[in-house]
Amino acid sequence: MATSARRETREAQGAAAGAERGRGAALGSGPGARQARGRLRARWRRLPRWWPLPLCALLGASGGAAYGLLQPPEYAATSYVVVVPAKGSDPAAALGFAQAYGRVATSGAVLADAHRAAHVPLGALRGGVRTMTSPDAPMIEITGTARSARTSAVLANAVARSLARTGNGTAARTGAELLVFSRASAPAAPASPSAPLSTGVGACAGGLLGGLLLLVRPSRERQRTGHAGAVPAPAHAAAASGAVPAAEDSVR
Repeated sequence: MATSARRETREAQGAAAGAERGRGAALGSGPGARQARGRLRARWRRLPRWWPLPLCALLGASGGAAYGLLQPPEYAATSYVVVVPAKGSDPAAALGFAQAYGRVATSGAVLADAHRAAHVPLGALRGGVRTMTSPDAPMIEITGTARSARTSAVLANAVARSLARTGNGTAARTGAELLVFSRASAPAAPASPSAPLSTGVGACAGGLLGGLLLLVRPSRERQRTGHAGAVPAPAHAAAASGAVPAAEDSVR
């Protein structure tokens, strides 16, 4: 009876020890897990300090290459509209009118007129046309951007003609006429960056990020020095041990 009770006690203790070892292995606190962490820390310490620089450059180049390969090409075509002062009006006022017409070139009225005249989708006009004016010339630059070369030229020319019609409708009151100075033509090459260019830009950006990480990351030598530095003992403890003479002895 007593023998069976002792056997059951030993079996329960063995089961408890096995369960404890299982929990330790699951939590990563066993001897094997500690050795693995030690080996990992040793390999980490053997890495050179500048390892983030090539890694970030490689990641940036990979991201740039993926962008250049996956992003569809975009084409840009540009037309120009010039503001001409009417007879008897101030030539200097044409520059101010060019700035004003450049701001309204992408407004609702101009784009709606271009949509009706050229049968171009209104959404493509809103998202694919931008304007720019010069501070020293009465010239308005209208650029159309699209996935095809022909569509980009169609967008730019449609808005240029619509802006000229809108401005000439009030030429009698403003004293300034608008003329399409240069029509846009279909570009031969896309305006979006190519895959090699985007790869180079991504590598440069990644290298810059890696350099910043090196500047921010503290050096291992500084960490070792900070951890290994001994804390000086208090003055009274040093005097008690005889390493530093007491104040009254120095006075004598």
